[in-house]
Amino acid sequence: MPDDLVLRSDRDGLATLTLNRPDKLNALTPGSFVALRAHLDAIATDESIGCVVLQGAGRSFCAGHDLGAIADHERPPSKHFEPETVDALELLPQPTIARLHGHCFTGGLELALGCDVLVAGESTVLGDTHGQWGLAPVWGMSVRLPERIGRSRAKELMFTSRRISGTDAAAIGLVDRAVPDDQLDDAVAALAAEILANSWGTNRIDKLLLAAGVDRTRTEALLHERELPYGLPADMAERMSRH
Repeated sequence: MPDDLVLRSDRDGLATLTLNRPDKLNALTPGSFVALRAHLDAIATDESIGCVVLQGAGRSFCAGHDLGAIADHERPPSKHFEPETVDALELLPQPTIARLHGHCFTGGLELALGCDVLVAGESTVLGDTHGQWGLAPVWGMSVRLPERIGRSRAKELMFTSRRISGTDAAAIGLVDRAVPDDQLDDAVAALAAEILANSWGTNRIDKLLLAAGVDRTRTEALLHERELPYGLPADMAERMSRH
């Protein structure tokens, strides 16, 4: 499989992963997931990385699952490799930002929903089109979409295959921010810089606590947090000494 289906570039603690099938609007194939998983596994243990941006090359973030790959019965390395890769993205210890532009449909939206913060250009078009093609979600749409926008709105988007703009997506909380298209790069860069300026250790602990709270009652989550289950950041003393 080509090793350039997903590109990685690092700079000043920021890793940028780029889906790289611009001629196909970055539609996802099993090979795309193999390449993405390799990068995610490497980043997960890379102490030099404090934040990750996921983006798409060319005109779009991702048009979804490559229908040609489905028709050709292309297979990933294991039965659940693709959804497990989205899980791996969600579980990265570093904060993650999805930079969305152009199309963000179905499997591409499921991938974006694995990120912590979603920032879109105002003209981005987002939607879940499983119903249009007679498909069923298996990469997390039925769980992560209602977590973001509530069950009722998720049902409406899923049942209708409706496409909405980045602006409308921000209004319902599907993305965290929508900005003018020509300001998207600056907005993502500024957000990443804010994240990187904080304690990377605190950010990692925050992610662990937030993930652990999902499967606990509110009382259990409060008790879990106060036990400092993940310790304190290594840079706490140095940061405290600045003030």
